[in-house]
Amino acid sequence: MPEGAAGAPAGIVGLGLMGEVYARRLIEASIPVTGFDIDPARGARLREIGGRPVSSIADLAKSSRCVIVAVFNTEQVEDVVEKELLPALGDGSGKIVLCMSTCDPDRVTALATRVIPRGIRYLDVPVSGTSDQVRRGDGVALIGGDVAIADEVKDVFDALFVRRFHVGKIGDGGRTKLAVNLILGLNRLALAEGLVFAERLGLNPAAFLDVARGSASYSQVMETKGPKMVRGDFSAEGRVKQTLKDVHLMLDQAAAVGQKLSMLGVHADVLEACVRAGEADLDNSAVIKEIRRRKT
Repeated sequence: MPEGAAGAPAGIVGLGLMGEVYARRLIEASIPVTGFDIDPARGARLREIGGRPVSSIADLAKSSRCVIVAVFNTEQVEDVVEKELLPALGDGSGKIVLCMSTCDPDRVTALATRVIPRGIRYLDVPVSGTSDQVRRGDGVALIGGDVAIADEVKDVFDALFVRRFHVGKIGDGGRTKLAVNLILGLNRLALAEGLVFAERLGLNPAAFLDVARGSASYSQVMETKGPKMVRGDFSAEGRVKQTLKDVHLMLDQAAAVGQKLSMLGVHADVLEACVRAGEADLDNSAVIKEIRRRKT
């Protein structure tokens, strides 16, 4: 750990579903948190849980030992790092930036090649798991970049994640996350279709879910999303619009390597229908609503 880092806060840019969970876990581990979000209400929530909101990314950059970027998409990450953090820090700062957003891996790689020579120490760290899973300690960090840099903020990683994998170079974290999320999303869609099928055959969906959990068809989404689908509880732990954003990244990456993702195309179609139905901000388990709307 760099001299003077002990006791300095970890900074978080973006205090949405995931950013707030990161803040809570760090504070619970006695690591102080400084946070910034364009929504003042999110800053107020950070203050309520024991963090310190600041009015600008520049303030956060200068006072934090490392900066976690937890914003919506690649464009926002580029803006935060290049247009806000780097100008505030100046060249040669040595600041560690942990990008925990799910981004275009190629653009993340290109961003890193631009900012690392100017002193930003950048790690690509997308996270596998819903906000509730991360809150409970079940999130998984997928680290792309220099292992030595990750070791300098080991206490931060320990506070946030019980499990983490070093998956390769910068960009490989995002590539791994997209491949994992491809499988996860199809499992979620299959569960939704299976539940609706069971309902229409006259089975009790809650009882059927219990059977499915104990069967050869088991997947973790039966625990994280099954109860939400059965109850019709679509309070967000991973929003439809975020999932659709990631699906488009997967499709773009697949096109670049010449792979046709036929099943993912169906998933994209279902998510887009949910958005058209005004369900963009619902939890991604709301795909079951669209499955129910689809009839012969």
